[in-house]
Amino acid sequence: MAGSDRNGAPGAIPAGAGLPPTPSYDLVVVGGGIVGLATAFAATAAGLSVAVVEREPRLANHQTGNNSNVIHSGLYYAPGGYKARLAVAGCAETVAFCREHDLPHQVCGKLVVATEPAELPRLDELARRGDANGVENHRLDEHGMKTYEPDVRGLAALWVPSTGICDYRAIAEKLGELVEKAGGEVHLGRAVTGFARRPSDVVVRTSQGDLLGKRVVVCGGLRCDELATLAGADPGVRIVPFRGEYSGFSERAASLVRGLIYPVPDPEFPFLGVHATRGIDGHVHAGPNAVLAMAREGYDWRTIRPAELLGTLTYPGMIRIARKHWRYGIGEVQRSLSRRAMVRQIQRMLPDVTAEDLHPAGAGVRAQAVKADGTLVDDFLFLDQPGPDGAGAAGSILHVLNAPSPAATAALPIGREILGRLGAAA
Repeated sequence: MAGSDRNGAPGAIPAGAGLPPTPSYDLVVVGGGIVGLATAFAATAAGLSVAVVEREPRLANHQTGNNSNVIHSGLYYAPGGYKARLAVAGCAETVAFCREHDLPHQVCGKLVVATEPAELPRLDELARRGDANGVENHRLDEHGMKTYEPDVRGLAALWVPSTGICDYRAIAEKLGELVEKAGGEVHLGRAVTGFARRPSDVVVRTSQGDLLGKRVVVCGGLRCDELATLAGADPGVRIVPFRGEYSGFSERAASLVRGLIYPVPDPEFPFLGVHATRGIDGHVHAGPNAVLAMAREGYDWRTIRPAELLGTLTYPGMIRIARKHWRYGIGEVQRSLSRRAMVRQIQRMLPDVTAEDLHPAGAGVRAQAVKADGTLVDDFLFLDQPGPDGAGAAGSILHVLNAPSPAATAALPIGREILGRLGAAA
């Protein structure tokens, strides 16, 4: 039976109890996605003892393992924000990491295509942001874009040569391997059930016993708001799960795509829109769309968890999103249920693709942080639960509450950013 320490906090084993001591670490990382693993990797590089706790039986089981596998350049993001700063650094570091560890990747560049006159000013804004962020980009007319993608249709485009493709699950698994090689621990199939902050550490309660961390970072993805609440924090946001479905191309349609073809994103939404990607395995897919998932891990229409769905639908922020964007939402559902609706979106850039060319190619679920006023949080979002001597001190918890795309690209510098916020490298 677990006892209490001298301060009365449950979880620590009292001296003389005849049981092994509760394992203790400089840092406990909750969450085995790429951001959590990059944080653990940065910690081991700083000489810290680390344990990663992941409730799934495999690393990178959710957002990391179910995305487009694009190495983003940093083109889209407002200068000065986390996304802009960390994505640009992360793009280069991801490529270097893949080269160093012989992981599949390719720097193939991408084409961002404006298909309507109203999109041309937004294309100009992307070029401005790219210049401000130090991202090489080249404006092309309708003839110039065909140099890179002969079968694309549009009015103008940006060519971004630094964008690439990789396998983020393979990167995450390599990070886990390197953490263990450096003496860290990775615990799979171990759910976190509670936290107790103390003057000198944090008790992390799990389904397989307690762990002690001088500091804790929670990279809970789809469950990050729930874990923050479990730790006694007010996250100030709710995670709304949006499913993004991919459509695979037939061999004929795949021959129309050389690399990466993107639309000009709608600034009203944090999603980049349906794009065509030739993956590292050579297969081509288009997507993702963005439909409300019926569960936190709702990867298809059949997965429904009534309590989670009710919580999402009654959340004031979700109600405000629905009122403002219901037409957009209906269109996304139509594209989810109808190949013909989906192909119309694709045909804006690739007119020769037909509905018969498409087949289901999996889905991911995006953990989108939403404020109660309906604001979709667009940048990375952190929440500190300070220790007795302040944020980053012993006994503190740092929650990562929003880590949307390009978090996978930016994972390595995000890990160092988190470590710096924790003060754990000192």
